[in-house]
Amino acid sequence: MFDLGNPQYQSLLLLPLVVWVFYMFYKTWRKRKQAAFSDASLLAQLNPKQSNRKSVFKMLFQFLGLVALVIALVNPRIGTRLETITRKGVDVVFAIDVSKSMLAEDVAPNRILKAKQILSKAIDELVNDRIGIIVYAGKAYAQLPLTTDYSAAKMFLKTIDTDMIPTQGTDVGNAVELALSYFESGTEQNRVLFILSDGESHEEGALEASELASENGIIINTIGLGTLQGGPIPIIRNGVIKGYKKDKSNNVVVTKMDAEMLQQLALSTNGGFIDGTRTKETIEFIKTALSKMEQVESETELFSDYEDKFQWFLALALFFFLVESLTPSRKTLWIRKIKLFGNETK
Repeated sequence: MFDLGNPQYQSLLLLPLVVWVFYMFYKTWRKRKQAAFSDASLLAQLNPKQSNRKSVFKMLFQFLGLVALVIALVNPRIGTRLETITRKGVDVVFAIDVSKSMLAEDVAPNRILKAKQILSKAIDELVNDRIGIIVYAGKAYAQLPLTTDYSAAKMFLKTIDTDMIPTQGTDVGNAVELALSYFESGTEQNRVLFILSDGESHEEGALEASELASENGIIINTIGLGTLQGGPIPIIRNGVIKGYKKDKSNNVVVTKMDAEMLQQLALSTNGGFIDGTRTKETIEFIKTALSKMEQVESETELFSDYEDKFQWFLALALFFFLVESLTPSRKTLWIRKIKLFGNETK
């Protein structure tokens, strides 16, 4: 199993690339200035001992040394011992509505980002619980199977957006049906589903969803995203708002949170509803709902011991920097004496 000891430094991996781009830009600029000053043959006569190839090699060694140094700082680790750990907790599935109405900005920064913010903070509160993530619009898709790997859950959470499902709509019934496949049989007291949505257009599948959940012992808790006043649905291209969705009469469509529908969906399964506008209160709502669930034991295989590998990359970095410092900028003496086709080698 591969792991990072210092993942907070991953962004520094871009540093060597930035340095290399800057070097290539500088080399091109310098060559242009030299050409404007004099022709290549005259410059070669002015500085006959300068080696162009060796300057490139020296920069390459510096670049490789910097790459190895950054990797050493990140500290890659390899798992050495796999251990089966028994955990006692709750299996919880979060279903996030990713229909276009979730782009409305009546809740800052917008509904979908607010949902991701709530879920991210909820993950921080989990200890031994297994978490699964479902995304749905016109269809439901499994984003993350039940797992106790919370770092992986956050990684998958970052990829969620309103463009990931081409079929528009809000088929909450399909989301509940998919959630059912997450839970193990025989543990109906331990099935809880949180739906994060604005509730719009849920009418068609809400009754089906509540019946399916009740028959299979799933408690649905709903988190409403949006306001009763609503807001327009932005049309976003390349991260820029180009306009707002309009109906056939060319009027701007206003999407509103359907709190009543979300409440009915939750109450029909003995669950609860909360307005997700206030993140802190919403997290407390999630924690309270989970505390009421029966905890069950589950076995998970995890690597308990990791071996640091930073020293290998540190040694590699020192090697490249040493080779670079020992590489002269001038041509080697015996090479300068060799003439091919009447010209000295570079």
